[in-house]
Amino acid sequence: MMSTIEKRRCAGFDLDVQSVRDLNGALHAAVEPGVWEVINPKGRHALAVGLTLAHEVRIVGHAGYYCAGMNQLAKVVVEGNAGTGVAENMMSGKVHVMGNASQSAGATAHGGLLVIDGDASARCGISMKGINVVVKGSVGHMSAFMGQSGTLVVCGDAGDALGDSLYEAKLFVRGKVASLGADCVEKEMRAEHLVLLTRLLQEAGSGAKPEEFRRYGSARKLYHFHSDHVASY
Repeated sequence: MMSTIEKRRCAGFDLDVQSVRDLNGALHAAVEPGVWEVINPKGRHALAVGLTLAHEVRIVGHAGYYCAGMNQLAKVVVEGNAGTGVAENMMSGKVHVMGNASQSAGATAHGGLLVIDGDASARCGISMKGINVVVKGSVGHMSAFMGQSGTLVVCGDAGDALGDSLYEAKLFVRGKVASLGADCVEKEMRAEHLVLLTRLLQEAGSGAKPEEFRRYGSARKLYHFHSDHVASY
């Protein structure tokens, strides 16, 4: 049975009354997963960061920089837009932005699922290391820059230099790609890729059809310096 303290914590946080430090401190102090509602975020930074329990956190409004960063296990929903670095360095769990996301969404993240219902700005998935990112709108330039592992699914268009200096991250784009970055090429869409894409679209709640996407990946020419490819660096 949930304690009185836990019941109070699940009642919600009003950031016009309590501080971000209070919120994150309570989330970290909890000994079991809970359901949390955060109101009046008003673009404040570093909300619900570093969570290590399977909390369900609903942020009612816009979040500032680095919301849900370093997340493990928790499900964080932002009922608004999110600033720079949402879900950066996430390890597991799920982060759902119901609006748009600013630059560097999902940066350096090792796992989990990031869903953005709107558009994502520049460098979405930069240096991604295992995260799956589904953007139902479009992404800005340099998205998946130096992506090492994981999957970026873009239901709209992609800006310039998609997948620049890409390693082994998988990229799927349904719309137009302004240009590909160094060492990023279009690749054959095989059956296993359609299976992966179908699963991610379902988990993200997208009605897009997998066969409408094109796949992009690394040409694997820039892993190690080679004088024949010097113009591509």
